[in-house]
Amino acid sequence: MSALSAPPFLKPVQLRSPRAQRRHTLPASEFRCLGPGDAASVFEIEREAFISVSGDCPLHLDEIRHFLNLCPELSLGWFEEGRLVAFIIGSLWDQERLSQAALTLHKPQGSAVHIHVLAVHRTVRQQGKGSILMWRYLQHLRCLPCARRALLMCQPFLVPFYQKCGFQALGPCGVTVGDMAFVEMQHAVRGHAFMRRNSGC
Repeated sequence: MSALSAPPFLKPVQLRSPRAQRRHTLPASEFRCLGPGDAASVFEIEREAFISVSGDCPLHLDEIRHFLNLCPELSLGWFEEGRLVAFIIGSLWDQERLSQAALTLHKPQGSAVHIHVLAVHRTVRQQGKGSILMWRYLQHLRCLPCARRALLMCQPFLVPFYQKCGFQALGPCGVTVGDMAFVEMQHAVRGHAFMRRNSGC
């Protein structure tokens, strides 16, 4: 039956060309752990986000590759139609508070996740993506038996943002970068047994 002779109650099916179909094969929005192959995209976003503010990046390209090789499960990327738009990179730490060594080390026996960096692509900032990604990341950490708490250091003007994400300030951080001072913050991860049982972990 041709489309022209179809009864009025049957809507003709419009076939798309293979080219049009291929355009929709990528998920509109996807969260996944990062790997070494994502390092260049991560560094591009990070460099643009931090250089203009602080003059340096929390992680350089070789350090990004280092952590994505050692502990990719402690990272999370947000992809839209296959393009990275925001990310978090973390590693394990085995002390109560952060120290200078925490900037470059991954301690596999540790129970604290040190969040090194959260960054959002400039084209999608001011849309709440940072707080959404952090929420997804903390849910992800609850699925990891090694993670009991999350630690981060940030400049004072970012404290309200992280407080809205559920972090508590621990006071001045013992880590310095150049002449910049930081506040250390913490978020409990364990102690959410009910949430883990119902999260599909």
